[in-house]
Amino acid sequence: MTHTTIAIGRDAPFKEVVELIEQWHVSALPVLEGEGRVIGVVSEADLLPKEELRDADPTRYDVLRRLSDMAKAGAVTAGELMSSPAVTVHADATLAEAARIMARRRVKRLPVVDASGLLQGVVSRSDLLKVFLREDEDIAEEIRGSVLASLPSSEGIEVRVQQGVVTLVGTLRDKALVPVLARAARAVEGVVDIRLDLSHAVSEP
Repeated sequence: MTHTTIAIGRDAPFKEVVELIEQWHVSALPVLEGEGRVIGVVSEADLLPKEELRDADPTRYDVLRRLSDMAKAGAVTAGELMSSPAVTVHADATLAEAARIMARRRVKRLPVVDASGLLQGVVSRSDLLKVFLREDEDIAEEIRGSVLASLPSSEGIEVRVQQGVVTLVGTLRDKALVPVLARAARAVEGVVDIRLDLSHAVSEP
């Protein structure tokens, strides 16, 4: 996440919100109250109704049914513009959890908060994608040290990583461990995909 975070108070005027978004090249700003508790988020989407509905006929049905957009079109402060409660992620969440929240809630940036709801930073889509810049050998070392070392009957499994794609080669004594191994390796940060080239030892009758 990015620890240096631009945020605003609920009384920040509309124009200041636009200026900060433009100045810092971000798509959304957390709205804070008190000692830094996140109470909402103002995004570019929250700002657009003011321009979109500038000359709209307020009696038209398609405009009337978008009451929230009409309210945002008349908003002049961050508190009136913001989407609340804010979609946030806890500081101890994994990258995968943050990615799932972003996808499910269709947001580009997530305020990162502590247990008290105080802002700790912001994680963006670009932050999540940086994990795929991880070196292949770093990924291989983690799989060897964390995944294979904790899995029974995985001695002799070779780990190859190229461009983030992991190939596991060797013999696994217990066939039931194949999906477990694949799932654990896929969970390692930076892994793009998994390839399995595994045979299974046959026990003597």
